[in-house]
Amino acid sequence: MLEAVLAELGEHGYDGLTMEAVAARAGVHRATVYRRWNDVGGLLADVLDAAGDDDWGPPDTGSLEGDLAALNQEIQTAMAAEPPIMAALIAASFRSEKAARAQQRLWEDRYTRCEIVVARAAHRGELPPRTDARRLLIAATAPLYHHLVLLRTPPDPALPGHAARTAALAAAAGAFAEPPSANTTPG
Repeated sequence: MLEAVLAELGEHGYDGLTMEAVAARAGVHRATVYRRWNDVGGLLADVLDAAGDDDWGPPDTGSLEGDLAALNQEIQTAMAAEPPIMAALIAASFRSEKAARAQQRLWEDRYTRCEIVVARAAHRGELPPRTDARRLLIAATAPLYHHLVLLRTPPDPALPGHAARTAALAAAAGAFAEPPSANTTPG
């Protein structure tokens, strides 16, 4: 069923996604779809929730910049894929509260999984203590979403590495480090 949702979403976008079309593509009666999902938002929420039920993990290249570049390359490849499923799911989250909540759950899962990238880099001495993983990951990946989703520019082969390098340099300089707690004493 979820494959049918993805196919319909990729071909017709959120506005063209209907319960009837999903049922027809899946080869089931529409009552079957309506019994399980009340609306298109429920279908999309299940697609997003299913995306989090995988064994994906962030790359481990041996360096922060390498890990971020590999992660960015995965993002760019997924965002540039045809049909544009990722972009359609992002757009749908602005139209469906159920899809928005599911997308938030997916992002929380991905950020949690990617914290290991920052932990490994800190262990290797590439980052200062108390580097905020989420802020660093957002800084590293945001340029891809800006170019591919907001500006709708074609994929730039240099962008994943450039964004990774910029974020890694900023992180090494302490741009994402949390200040020491007021309760801690130096030394």
